Amino acid sequence: MSGDPEQEYFADGITEDIITGLSKLRWFFVIARNSSFIYKGKAIDVKRAARELGVRYVLEGSVRKGGHRVRITTQLIDAATGNHIWADRYDGDLSDVFALQDEITEKVVAAIEPKLLEAEGVRSQNRSPDDLGAWDLVIQANSLFWHLTKAETAAATGILRRAVDRFPDYGPAHSMLAFVLLVSGYLGWTVMEVQLQEAARLAARAAELDVSDPWAHLALGFVAFIRRRTAVAAAEFRRALTLNPNFAAAHGYLGWTLAFDGQSKEAMTHLEEAIRMSPHDPQNAIFNTGLAVVHYLEGEYAKAVEYSDKSLQHRSAFTPGSRIHVASLAQNGQLDEAREALARLKEMHPDLSIAWIEKNVPYTPRPMAKFIDGMREAGLQ
Repeated sequence: MSGDPEQEYFADGITEDIITGLSKLRWFFVIARNSSFIYKGKAIDVKRAARELGVRYVLEGSVRKGGHRVRITTQLIDAATGNHIWADRYDGDLSDVFALQDEITEKVVAAIEPKLLEAEGVRSQNRSPDDLGAWDLVIQANSLFWHLTKAETAAATGILRRAVDRFPDYGPAHSMLAFVLLVSGYLGWTVMEVQLQEAARLAARAAELDVSDPWAHLALGFVAFIRRRTAVAAAEFRRALTLNPNFAAAHGYLGWTLAFDGQSKEAMTHLEEAIRMSPHDPQNAIFNTGLAVVHYLEGEYAKAVEYSDKSLQHRSAFTPGSRIHVASLAQNGQLDEAREALARLKEMHPDLSIAWIEKNVPYTPRPMAKFIDGMREAGLQ
């Protein structure tokens, strides 16, 4: 970085904001500003700095200014190996310094959490679960779960149950197990009715153990959503966002909940924000389904078909995405395609019926009526 005081001020501001943002991630210990700033402007050996600070990962970057434009480069390094885990570059206009600073901070913090969790998961995979502590068990389960396959989710569930049994006062094990059980039930891999009570208990316990755990409130919100308690669910997801404003999943599930209640405008804002913050997230099948629901309920059936297509491109066997796809095709006048899609859906879900939807799909009454119209149009009884 040059000696330009304005440029240095801008770089310092971004660095402080990123430190603050990362400090809100409950998974990680983040070195405070006063310790990390002693390395500012110096050519450092990353491994040595990490040893001195007592950390495993180092985020470093640079700021270069040219006229009214600025370029920020940043990279995340595993200090133990020297390997680069993630890197990116950002270009912006300095006409609004604070807006640019906020934008860069948000993007960096949102990108780093999944990369760190992935790196930690890989690191723990070579060790037996019997030799792992509470943190390592949760991270190992986390790494398996985010592949979002039935087998790996079942393995992650087993590891998290072991963590809860061995470390009954460790909040993240409870909140993560609650969330995994809920997603597993929603994806149809387990029976949701069976999972719901246990997940509710685990999430409530997680919130008791750690009032600052956003995952606990994510799970509590999910429980309320499944029970069609929209206001309660939205409040829990907003609480998760208060605890971690860069929590893409909380934006996504908040938007998803509002979509199923017909609150389309706000739902779209949160769903689009979730996908923007984490564009390669495996949960985006769910969030694109939410966007399909928004457009369907607004009568924009072609758009609903487009977003349900995106959902199924992410996960072809995602039955909620298939359901809204069928209804959207039917309401868009594509009846032959709708019937073909319904036939494929019933191969995955033989018990599907209007009665099953009314019992199990958590639309509130008015959206439910409109959704059932589309499913009936496609031929579902």
